[in-house]
Amino acid sequence: MDAKKQVVFIMTDTTRFDMVGCYGFPDMKTPNIDALAAEGVRFEKAYSCQPVCGPARSAIFTGLFPHSNASISNCMPLGADVKTAGEYVQEAGIHSAYIGKWHLDGGDYFGNGVCPRGYDPDYWYDMRCYLDELSEHDRVYSRKESASLDGIDEKFTFAHRCTDKALDFLEKHQNTDFFLTVSFDEPHQPYLCPEPYASMYKDYEMPKKPNFYDTLEGKPEYQKLWAQEHLYEDKKNVHIRPRLFLGCNSFADYEIGRLTEAIKKYAPDAMIIFTSDHGEALGAHSLTMKGASVYEEITHIPLIIKGGAYCPSPQGAMHQSVTSHIDITPTILDYFGCEIPPVLQGKSMRPVIENPGSAFHDTVFIEFHRYEVDHDGFGGIQFMRAAVTDTHKLAIHLLENTDELYDTVNDPDEMKNLIYDSASETVRDELHRRIVDFMNDTRDPYRGYQWKVRSWNKDKEKPDWDVDACTRQRPNGTGEKRQLDYDTGLEISEFVRHKRKIKKLAGQT
Repeated sequence: MDAKKQVVFIMTDTTRFDMVGCYGFPDMKTPNIDALAAEGVRFEKAYSCQPVCGPARSAIFTGLFPHSNASISNCMPLGADVKTAGEYVQEAGIHSAYIGKWHLDGGDYFGNGVCPRGYDPDYWYDMRCYLDELSEHDRVYSRKESASLDGIDEKFTFAHRCTDKALDFLEKHQNTDFFLTVSFDEPHQPYLCPEPYASMYKDYEMPKKPNFYDTLEGKPEYQKLWAQEHLYEDKKNVHIRPRLFLGCNSFADYEIGRLTEAIKKYAPDAMIIFTSDHGEALGAHSLTMKGASVYEEITHIPLIIKGGAYCPSPQGAMHQSVTSHIDITPTILDYFGCEIPPVLQGKSMRPVIENPGSAFHDTVFIEFHRYEVDHDGFGGIQFMRAAVTDTHKLAIHLLENTDELYDTVNDPDEMKNLIYDSASETVRDELHRRIVDFMNDTRDPYRGYQWKVRSWNKDKEKPDWDVDACTRQRPNGTGEKRQLDYDTGLEISEFVRHKRKIKKLAGQT
């Protein structure tokens, strides 16, 4: 009997790359994620598309950057015409189920409890569903960090209940083709975890990297506003002791272990993908949480893929170059033999899953718009577009006077901004061109001449009302009705074309 086509996608929330032991950080206790890496491919330089929960997830599950799928901040839903991986594979006859945090329905942090298109409603279980199971007292209790210090039962946690539902799905559907997502909220605040995890890092202090002492000199003004009083702390007397955050991270690993054991039993030929949505500054560059930044602590996330029967991977392998969340949905579609729609902005990772030493990307992109539509704070609107390569990062901050360029080989802590460094002009200008091309290629609705005309290249670029003078229409996939050309009313022959200039309005002489 042929092996079934099965994919299990596992995600945690706010797990930095350096919170996973197999990424070279043995103080981090993640034995089950480490074991998964030993069986598959570890991607050394994987990046979030936008380091905020909702937008990051929107890119993961649609294969479209947030600027294309409409979920540009937390609490903003996907566009009505945007499909997720579950919808694509369900249309191909694949049983698709989603268990865990969703954050893409436009509701509040917890979601609205309603199963979206493309997924089995019998297994739908977002955080609203979890809270609806609790009494009012337990709802409030579940949102307190101190709960973990009281010695809570693992069965009380969202993670444990998500895993239980996933185990049920695996047992009952082991003989079918399926796509199962298990999306933990952990280790996100309030860091709920039982013992021994709540005490596992009780006396642990994270080492201070040089960027903990960053004064943000020569960097964008918004970062100094973001840092607030942390910029002026006596850093020698500040200690990084995220006890419950790290404890919850190891608890999430325990739940992943429960899940991977069941996969071995019920779906041994499945492809397994593990990642996190974004990181957390934890004082790096004097910053907290995440936001409009390309810093490693915020954007660099773990990504591990164990190939399945229809896309085998070597054991314990590494892919050393930059990769992106934008490629996850195309990879899932490819595994199931589905057509990859031309509108998707990533590509299948099959070549580097099967041969991790092969070339894949030379540049990946990160963006930012707003942290959350409901909340003020967090800087409000911050337009950022960034390019990341194996050696450099360029970030353009549209509303700032200062952009950022880092040489990540010679300055891995990203301390020195090289944006005005004459010796770095060539690489800076090339990455700038790639960002502008990326915005054009993805039909970025926020593209315009302002991204081209920056203080560091004012002698090279001039503002132009016509910008690139192109029409860029959404490409049609198989079976979709062809779009029409505005100028002719006929079907489009080219999706990208120079638009007809109107010299004067009709009726004018």
